[in-house]
Amino acid sequence: MTDRERVAAPGRNGLGGQGVSPRFVGRAAELARLTEALDRVRARSAAVVFVGGEAGVGKSRLIREFTERAHDTRVLVGGCLELGTDGLPFAPFTAVLRQLVHDLGQDGVAALLPGERTSGLARLLPEFGEPDDHGAEARARLFEQVLGLMERLAAQQPTILVIEDAHWADRSTRDLLSFLIRYQRPDTRLLTLVTYRADELHRTHPLRPLLAELTRIDGVQRLELRRLTRREVVQQVGSILTREPTALDVDLIYARSEGNPLFVEALLSGGEDEPLPESLRDLLLAGVERLPEETQELLRVASAGGGRIEHNLLAAVTGLDDGALSSALRPAVAGNVLLVDGEGYAFRHALIREAVHDDLLPGERARLHTRFATALERDPSLLPSTRGAIELAYHWYAAHNAPSALEATWRAAAAARKAAAFDEQLRMLTRVLELWDSVPDAAERVGHDYIDVLRQTTVVAHLAGEFERSISLAKAALREIDPETDPIRAAKVLRQRGLTRYDLGRAGHIEDLRAAAALVPADPPSSMRAQVLETLSRMLHAPGDWDEKERLAEEAVRISRRVGDAETEAHSLITLAWTQFRYSQMEVQVSAFGRAREIAERAGSYSALMRAAISESDALEGAGWHEEAAKVARRGIADAEAYGLARTSGAFLAINLAEPLVSLGRWDEALDVIERGVEVGPPPPYRASLQGLAADVMLARGDLDRAEALHQATEKVFAQGTYRDQSVLPLMRREIELLAARGRSAEAAETVRRALQMRDLTASPRYAWPLLIAALRAAGPLLDEVREPATRLEVQGALQEAHSLTFAAEAAHLSARPDRSAWEKAAAAWAALSQPYAEARCLLGATEAAVAAGARDEAAELLSRSALLADGLRAAPLRAEIDALARRARLTVGDATAGSSPAAAEQGLGLTAREREVLRLVAAGRGNREIAGELFISAKTVSVHVSNILAKLGVASRGEAAAMAHRLHLFES
Repeated sequence: MTDRERVAAPGRNGLGGQGVSPRFVGRAAELARLTEALDRVRARSAAVVFVGGEAGVGKSRLIREFTERAHDTRVLVGGCLELGTDGLPFAPFTAVLRQLVHDLGQDGVAALLPGERTSGLARLLPEFGEPDDHGAEARARLFEQVLGLMERLAAQQPTILVIEDAHWADRSTRDLLSFLIRYQRPDTRLLTLVTYRADELHRTHPLRPLLAELTRIDGVQRLELRRLTRREVVQQVGSILTREPTALDVDLIYARSEGNPLFVEALLSGGEDEPLPESLRDLLLAGVERLPEETQELLRVASAGGGRIEHNLLAAVTGLDDGALSSALRPAVAGNVLLVDGEGYAFRHALIREAVHDDLLPGERARLHTRFATALERDPSLLPSTRGAIELAYHWYAAHNAPSALEATWRAAAAARKAAAFDEQLRMLTRVLELWDSVPDAAERVGHDYIDVLRQTTVVAHLAGEFERSISLAKAALREIDPETDPIRAAKVLRQRGLTRYDLGRAGHIEDLRAAAALVPADPPSSMRAQVLETLSRMLHAPGDWDEKERLAEEAVRISRRVGDAETEAHSLITLAWTQFRYSQMEVQVSAFGRAREIAERAGSYSALMRAAISESDALEGAGWHEEAAKVARRGIADAEAYGLARTSGAFLAINLAEPLVSLGRWDEALDVIERGVEVGPPPPYRASLQGLAADVMLARGDLDRAEALHQATEKVFAQGTYRDQSVLPLMRREIELLAARGRSAEAAETVRRALQMRDLTASPRYAWPLLIAALRAAGPLLDEVREPATRLEVQGALQEAHSLTFAAEAAHLSARPDRSAWEKAAAAWAALSQPYAEARCLLGATEAAVAAGARDEAAELLSRSALLADGLRAAPLRAEIDALARRARLTVGDATAGSSPAAAEQGLGLTAREREVLRLVAAGRGNREIAGELFISAKTVSVHVSNILAKLGVASRGEAAAMAHRLHLFES
């Protein structure tokens, strides 16, 4: 492969999937609906739910997950079979009866029937002897016996009857099902679940009128399963792949599967360029092959038109008039293969179009795409301009007409840029590079040489969040450029590579920028000179570089004003504001960012506007102005989406929104922001920062396994580069807290030692103070070493003041000099900042100091305030510490005496009597089978109790539950 071929072909690895998703995603609301129906059944009110959805959407998986959770019920399952034009008579009820005979025995089933007469059931199973006479009376007897059998089973215990694939049900099965639903007693403890493929229910399908009739009956409802959202597909893909999915993986799988879970799994088992699995292809084409040949031929033409095709465009390509075209397409619409979409059509699923298109012969495919391209060139009004440009490029490329494809793709890239669709622009420019060597006069056709196209693609890859790709493209461009003869273009590429290397934490970014500055002359003044100096100033962060940083920023401001470059002026003002920044002078800083924003708005510079939002929200959070920071970040995220920068600036702003939300104790909201931020497929450093914030929440809530997994994912990213203190210090603080929470005190102390030796903490007080507080609590013999840097650490603004007060109170406590006043000052500082978790921890410290001083009434009041905050946050480990202190000191917390006895502590955890028994045995190291034998219950029931215990304690494993029980002294008596 040549250098140019490598540039044109972004790297792709096999997806490496493991088949079926072990995680059940996207169906919480549907599970809740089914659970509500089962609750009504348990309360003696019969219920029926028809569960519909297209093939592969997850109906059977939903039913299986639901029934596995329904531990106190009998579950009976039967499925309809597809046999020609009609199904096998009574097939699902035969399967149900066979299951009952297996479970209860033939005599056990007979005992449930009046007089043990089973001749009616003999029509379903020959084991029951000869059937009654034929005719209507015999059929009625069968129906009555099946109904009676269901009612008697339901009288013994709640029963779930599952009838799958009712779209294949024969007339007899539909009649029996209708009879059971209409005539069962209202108080029968029977939940009937019926699944069907909604995409199979054409207008004349016999199940359609039956559904309409039965859903008018009280207690009968329909539940339609939707496709998964992109976020849910991200979760599904992540659980299947043996590696972290890239944004490209997710985009590709979501586009092809359109959120159908089965299709996601099938596509992951192959790869990007693999043909559809044969079984999936057969499933997709089944509906197509039932259509008239004329309609199938038209669908083959339409398949070349893409995901959605306008009626007028299809008419132009086929040469049919409106009447003939509509007539030929009508069976496809009636058969649910095509959907009417405004003034055009769309295949019901993208993979149906793909399967039909794959069936075309190579020559046929090229001819069809040529017809589409010719039609679009002849009449551009057939499609909106941007879409038309991109589709024209697609058709010429698919027709293997390289010169026409090159020109059309270049124009499509420009159209995508105008629409701020940077991902699409990157795709188009990559295709231009791919086609370049196939077209001898490529430069004349597009008006730019190869180096210019490479440089543009480098910039767009960065904007699209493809940082690694951007660096590779920059390297390729620099190989093509001679800096002696072409210094300005070399400087542009070096500046871009410096920016991207910085964002990825890669070494060499400062060297790139200094080299770029050396290539651009100071005289005459130029925009390029201002841009390079501003970018270099932005990247200088070492304490010894601040004089140069300020000087360069000021020079960039002067040059950009002189040459009239408002965009660079806005960037330079933002950089200059950071060089003069003080958290104690926030009004001045906010005003400086505001001036830069105004200039950026006048210039229409989205990059400067995004940077202003990122800078301002970051500064506000660092000052403890959490609400204001969240407001700026939230507005910035909306702007980033509008500018097509959701994966880059939008993801960075998601960090800047999640951080103040974590500070404010709005943890669930923060986790939602984090999930959305990760969902867009941001660059690895941005994803890692988001995951780090999620790890903090998991840690505070006691989910140590999840916190550790997130921390390790974050650590893996930051270990691959050189990152600033804002990334590294929170990572080290988190590691210390995780090790301490695991009880690995020696490892925590060693991490403290490493942190003190590796970093100059005085350079970043904002991030150093939280690290030192965590280090202090885990220091052990290193207490003096941790205290020392705190004496040299600057305190700027209210947030750092609160950290400083907390450090002082903690240091006094660890020196056996508990100072209640110090703790209360710290708690008040956190309360003023609206940070409930930090406030609650300081109130706990104040309580311990009050107890030591004998002030029991004040201690109880302080501890109650701490407990209230901890409960609101669902901070289980902190609440456990509170309860442990209350028990030791015999203090009243709120309305309950948490410390009166171990039993009172258990009650505070919300455990039932049986759950307390199970927890006692778990804490003693017993396995499920041993617990089951001791308590005379099933191992499955023990498993349910253990799951409930873990949820109530807010822990993730049996070991953590046992550790909490020992820590709280629950069973010492």
